[in-house]
Parts: sequence; structure tokens; C-alpha cells
Amino acid sequence: MTPTAGLGFKPVHYEQALACPAAGLWFEIHAENYMVDGGPRLAMLEALRASFPLSVHGVGLSLAGTARPDGEHLSKLKRLVDRFQPFLLSEHLAWSRHEEVSFPDLLPFPRTNEALETIGRNIDITQSALGRQILIENPSLYMQLEGHEWPESLFLAELVRRTGCGLLIDVNNVFVSANNLGFNPVSYLDALPRAEISEIHLAGHSEDPLLGGSLLIDSHDTPVSAEVWKLYDWLLAHRGTDRPPTLIERDDNIPEFDTLLIERDKAAAMMAGQREVANA
Repeated sequence: MTPTAGLGFKPVHYEQALACPAAGLWFEIHAENYMVDGGPRLAMLEALRASFPLSVHGVGLSLAGTARPDGEHLSKLKRLVDRFQPFLLSEHLAWSRHEEVSFPDLLPFPRTNEALETIGRNIDITQSALGRQILIENPSLYMQLEGHEWPESLFLAELVRRTGCGLLIDVNNVFVSANNLGFNPVSYLDALPRAEISEIHLAGHSEDPLLGGSLLIDSHDTPVSAEVWKLYDWLLAHRGTDRPPTLIERDDNIPEFDTLLIERDKAAAMMAGQREVANA
């Protein structure tokens, strides 16, 4: 089965997911929730893998940190990847670890030449350890940092050129960052090496309780917004007929499986060229 549009897997939806007949459906998991030796979580993945393609999305490698990727973390990730053979493997362009301290967030960094060298090194280490390509996801940004030497789109393109990694473009992250930092999201997407985009994420966002719409939060707790659907439609239209697998992400206020499937089916229809669905 060729993967088209997928859903982030939630154990609460296990039975409905396993029985779903939707063509092209696939599921993505967060690696750190399954880097264990056994138990019911891995048993669920074994059953899912028998019927659906799986993708693994990591949040803990801290690729933008100054330290090299943690060897124990990489070993556990490799065991998971070798066991389940996901068709895609991705990680964030962010840092979350300093020395022995890990932070519960994906933190930003100045896009300098030095950062480019360090992140390129860390991607090379990761891909060599895992024996396969990884995709790098663009971050959500909430404040202006000083010291940037590269626009983000070109920084991503240069990482691809140097390391052979691919790109995971989260369209909601683009919209949130553009709103918060005041840039044009279409110009951002237009500057990307679109042929290197191997996966797309769609998710919901929310307004900051104090600042309102001037500060959007990548909360993953609401449906995909109309503005994000329009950006997704633009990206598909400018990618050509080869459309990357697309994931609907929902990590809080999780609705019934059938509710998520409606958004998933909308993405699948748009991938198939039904552009009028974008405005529905």
C-alpha cells in the first residue's frame, strides 16, 4: 500500500485504527514512547505494522545542541527502527539537552555558520549510527533571536545539501512562526528545496491566553485551521504530482478516531488533486 495521508497513533484509538479500511492510511509514533524492550506498546505496533506503514518521529536527539547525539539514545532508537522498519524517520531542528540536563521543550538557536557545522555533524552521526536517512522538521518559533546568518529555508536547504538528509515540513509550524515573527509563509515555502520534502505535517494551534492572536502556540490540541489548509494547498500545487505523505497531528484534547479521520480524508483528497476540498 502506498502511504498517502496518515494519523499520529494514539493507543486509545488502537482498535479503531487496526480496523480502519481507509486507502493509503499510515500511522506515526513518537520514538521516545516506544524505546522499550517489550510490553503492550510494542505488541500494538507489531499488530499495526502488519496492516499499515509506520513512521517514527523523534523529539529527543537534540540535533541543534552543541554536544554530539547521546549514544545510549541512538542505540535505543536504532533497536526500535531495526525492529519496525518505518518507511520514514524524522527528528526536530531544535535542541533540548545541555550536558546532563534535558529540557521538556524544543528550543531555538541562532542560525549561524557555526550552528550549521554542528548540526550537520550531528545529522551525520545520527544517519551513520542508524544506517539510513532522517528527515529534519522545521521548528515553531515564538520570539526573535539575534545573530542569524541564514534564513531558515536556506539553512534547511544547506543541511540537505551537506548531509543528504530529507525534510519534514510542518505547515502549521510555518504558519505559527510567520504569525509570531512577522514573515510571509508563502515566501518561506517557496524558498524551500521542495523536491527534498519527504513528509508533511498538519496540526492545530491556539492563541496565547494573554497576548491573543499576536502569539500563536503550536499546541496540537485543535483542528487544522483554514489558513493552514490553504498553505498546504499551495505547497501541494507547487510540488507537482509527486506529493509527500501527509500526517494529521493531534496530541491534546484528543477527539474520537472518526473525527480525526475526517481531517485525514481531507488531506488525502487534496493529495489526489481535489483542490476544492481546501476551501471546504
